Amino acid sequence: MSADVQIVADALTKRFGSFVAVDRVSFTIDAGEVMGFVGPNGAGKSTIIRMLCGLLRPSGGRAVVAGIDVARDPEAVRQRIGYMSQKFSLYGDLTVAENLRFFAGIYRVPRSVRVDRIAFAVEMAGLKGREDALVNVLAGGWKQRLALGCAILHRPPILFLDEPTSGVDPRSRRRFWNLIHAMAGQGVTVLVSTHYMDEAEYCNRIALIDAGRLVALGPPGALKETALGGLLVLIDGDPLGPALAALARLPNVVDAAPFGNSIHAVLTPGTDEDDVRAALDGAGVIVRRVTPIQPSLEDVFVRLVSRNRTGVAA
Repeated sequence: MSADVQIVADALTKRFGSFVAVDRVSFTIDAGEVMGFVGPNGAGKSTIIRMLCGLLRPSGGRAVVAGIDVARDPEAVRQRIGYMSQKFSLYGDLTVAENLRFFAGIYRVPRSVRVDRIAFAVEMAGLKGREDALVNVLAGGWKQRLALGCAILHRPPILFLDEPTSGVDPRSRRRFWNLIHAMAGQGVTVLVSTHYMDEAEYCNRIALIDAGRLVALGPPGALKETALGGLLVLIDGDPLGPALAALARLPNVVDAAPFGNSIHAVLTPGTDEDDVRAALDGAGVIVRRVTPIQPSLEDVFVRLVSRNRTGVAA
């Protein structure tokens, strides 16, 4: 294993009785890389993160974090990572300063640097002057930045962030991601789960998880270029229902889905756009335009999830 590789998942599997929550997932993450986990609720993202953190024992496969086999020494792993759980993890009836002092003790931050580390966390969270405020009264963005500050008090080389910006306003989310990239620039490895497609664009690579499976892995740009397997077109016409039905009957239409008041359709390579227009005209659809467009991550997500659930080979 390369010295740059900080996280390894090798055929990682988790079963709860007969239910397979994670199905032989494999990937690696290098030092200083920001890897995004993207997928619907219940896809298995949190379960994978909890196995990598040593909080859940895998049913099969292997997890290695910071060069340590997680199953053999989960406590050693936990001393080398920072973890923000999906649910807010701070104590609402304690103040900002009290939470920071508590987590500094839990993480065994040396007393000689504790004051400086806490001051840094307060500054990073934008809470200077609010150290005595109860956490319960803080806005969501402040709470999440404070939780991140608590998670990095011991300066871990690896961070696991499980949907850290869920329910946070867009401005606060952007500031949070600026902090993530600042830490990655200092060599910290970050695995972050999200269901926001715009956030996935901030990651160096994306792992798309659906129904416990890894269905795509790569940089956002590469996935948008290659994952659809055809030409993406925007179809602007009325009404949408008959348009979707007509597209479903065409053998050279791989997939079609409504996007606002229009349709995004994936056509097989070499398909003549005029054939699509003619089929829609025949179905009584008023077609204003059929034009190629650049796919978004949402297009990739919809297509690959559909492909995974119908069992079509990628």
